[in-house]
Amino acid sequence: MKIMVYVMLALGFVLLIKGADFFVEASSSIARRLRVPSIIIGLTIVAFGTSAPELAVSTTASLAGNNEIAVSNVIGSNIFNLLMVLGACGAIHAFRVRLRWDFVASIFVAALLLLMIFCDFYLSRLEALALLGLFAAFLGMTIRDALVNRVQASEEEEVKMLKPVQCLVYGVGGLAAIVWGGDLVVGCASEIALDFGLSQTLVGLTIVAMGTSLPELVTSVVASRKGENGMALGNVIGSNLFNILMVLALSAAVKPIAVNRFAVIDGACLLVFSVIAFALCWTKGQISRQEGLAMLGMYGGYMVYICIR
Repeated sequence: MKIMVYVMLALGFVLLIKGADFFVEASSSIARRLRVPSIIIGLTIVAFGTSAPELAVSTTASLAGNNEIAVSNVIGSNIFNLLMVLGACGAIHAFRVRLRWDFVASIFVAALLLLMIFCDFYLSRLEALALLGLFAAFLGMTIRDALVNRVQASEEEEVKMLKPVQCLVYGVGGLAAIVWGGDLVVGCASEIALDFGLSQTLVGLTIVAMGTSLPELVTSVVASRKGENGMALGNVIGSNLFNILMVLALSAAVKPIAVNRFAVIDGACLLVFSVIAFALCWTKGQISRQEGLAMLGMYGGYMVYICIR
């Protein structure tokens, strides 16, 4: 019976990853038809698509009363994106970046979240609505950038684009897989935590956060190897903004979330890692292999810390 729990957990991750893959492919095809630049696609369509697993998991966890998983999943995923995803891109190949206002926005949002949960160890509906308002503002500014910087799609891109019917099937099917997978992951992860006497926070920061962030890792690494650095970086920054302003905010809007002191510490770690990642990108306009390896080392150290604390 216990083996089935792990089988269903693995199935949930497969559904999340493949569902996000199909959803991103359908969404990207639509974006290409609208002649949107790659970094804008990364910040919006790809970022939102690859963050759909976090949305499914955190919302399901909030509805089930597993608030610790809802919070730790978002914070853990964002740290994974910054250190593991960007670090892996840099370690594989020197990763050139072009800093934009959205990177600074992600640091501001991380600081705002820390302030909200530090004051009263609680994320209220009012605070959730404020975060959702910021998300609407971010989306509006990104769409404005897309309209100003529209590009002509190449013939090669036209060939690779899905047909409208395929977009519909991939999009709806991918979204259904994401929702189902999210439900399986939350249920199985909670049961495993109970069996081993582990806290929901630890499971959310490790198993769930890594599993739901696999789409970001795969998407950004592949994009980087193809020379699409804008999409790779946009995917990470867009995902981090989406996770806090939409995923966590929506979870708290559905049911206000009480957090513990560990969530505050992890929130502070997220802010510090965000500043470090920005500094590495800003110094030379790239993440070198050495810096990428250092980021991977920092993530490994953080994993050791949360396991022994």
